[in-house]
Amino acid sequence: MKDNKLKGFFENFLKKDFLFHDKLVLQANYDPDSIPHRDEQIEQIANILGSALLYQKPSNLFIYGKTGTGKTLTVKHVTNNLTSMAKEKNIDLLVLYVNCKLKKVADTEYRLIAELIRTMGGEVPSTGLPTEEVYKIFTHFVDNKKQLVILVLDEVDQLIGKIGDEILYSLTRMNSELKNAQVSLIGISNNLVFTDNLDPRVKSSLSEEEINFPPYNALQLQDILNQRAKAAFKSNTIGTGVVEKCAAYAAREHGDARRALELLRVAGEIAERSDEKVLSIKHIDVAEDKIEKDRVLDIISTQPKQHQTLLYSIMKLAEVVNKSGNSEDSLFTGDIYELYKKVCSDVHLRPLTQRRVSDIISELDMLGIINGKVISKGRYGRTRKISLAIQNNTKTKAQELLEKSFGFNK
Repeated sequence: MKDNKLKGFFENFLKKDFLFHDKLVLQANYDPDSIPHRDEQIEQIANILGSALLYQKPSNLFIYGKTGTGKTLTVKHVTNNLTSMAKEKNIDLLVLYVNCKLKKVADTEYRLIAELIRTMGGEVPSTGLPTEEVYKIFTHFVDNKKQLVILVLDEVDQLIGKIGDEILYSLTRMNSELKNAQVSLIGISNNLVFTDNLDPRVKSSLSEEEINFPPYNALQLQDILNQRAKAAFKSNTIGTGVVEKCAAYAAREHGDARRALELLRVAGEIAERSDEKVLSIKHIDVAEDKIEKDRVLDIISTQPKQHQTLLYSIMKLAEVVNKSGNSEDSLFTGDIYELYKKVCSDVHLRPLTQRRVSDIISELDMLGIINGKVISKGRYGRTRKISLAIQNNTKTKAQELLEKSFGFNK
C-alpha cells in the first residue's frame, strides 16, 4: 500500500533546486582526465611501466606517501592509459588491482590469491584448498599464454600487517617458475617507513624502483578543488572563500586531497538538504565536525583488537590524568603499557611486548588518533609523551564504541 505522505515528499524533493551537477566528480573513485601537480610522478611511473609495450617486464615499483596525495589515482591513471595503448598494439597486458585493506579479500594469503584468480576469470572455493594448490591455479592462469601481468597491491602495508611478508617473497619469485608470462609488482603504501621492517630479500625485490608522493600544499589543493568543483556543482552555487577554506583544512591534515574533496561534497549535501541556494563557509564548518567524528569512529571500529585495547588504555589513563588536574601530555609509554596489560586481562587477550606496543603507538599516531612525541630522559634513555588527538565531542562515542566491542556494557 502506498504511503501518500511519502509520495508527496518525494514529488516535492524532485522539484527542488539542487546544487550538484555531478556529485561523482567529488568521490574518491573518480578518475579525472588530468591530475594536477603530479606530472613528475606520472612521468616516472610511465617511464618504468612503458617497457611493457616492448614485451619487457617492468621493474617492481614501490610507491609511498601520506593518505590523499594521489598515489592510487595516479597509478590507475597511468595503468589505464597503458592498457589502452597495449590493446591498440595487440600486446597482451593485464593489470590486476587489489585493495589490501578490504576484509575477506586480503586478510589471508589464500583469500588474496583466490581474489586474483577470480579477477582473471577463474573460480576457487573461498576456503578448503591447500594454499600451495591455490598458488598453482594462479600460476596456471598467469602462464597460460605469453603476457605481461602488472599486479597492483594498494595499501600493501595493511596486507603485511595481517599476514606477514612471505607472500611478497612468493610473488616476487614467481617469475622463476613462469615459462610464457612475466609478473611485475606495484606496492602502494601510506606508511613511509613500511619497507624498513621487511625481510631484506623482499625489500630488495619489491623496491627495485621507488617513488615518493609529497603532500599537496594549500595552493595546489585549491587548484584540485577548483577543477573538481567546476564539474561537480552548478554555476554560481559556491560562495566566497569555500574552496579556500576546504584547501586550508586539508593542508592542515598533511595535504590530504581526498579529505578536501570529501569536505566539499558533504558540505554541499548539508546545504542542499537545508534548501540553500549557495554553498557557504557555515556549511563547511558543520561538515568538518561531521567528517571528523565519522572518520575517527570508522578508523577505530576497523582496527585489530590489540590496537583497540591499547587505544582504550590510553583513553582510560587520560581520564585519570585529567581528573588529577594534570595535562594529557603527561601520559608516558611505560604507564600506558602497565594499564594495557590489565585491560588485556579483562578482554582475554595475551599482552604484546612493550616493543610491539611501541610500534602500534606509532601506527595510531600515523592515523591521527593520538600524538606521540619522543623525548630524551638523559642517561635513562628515551620515552614518548602521548596525547589523544580526538576532538572532545568524539571521545565519548569512541570510548562507547570500544566498550561495546569488548562487551563491557552488556
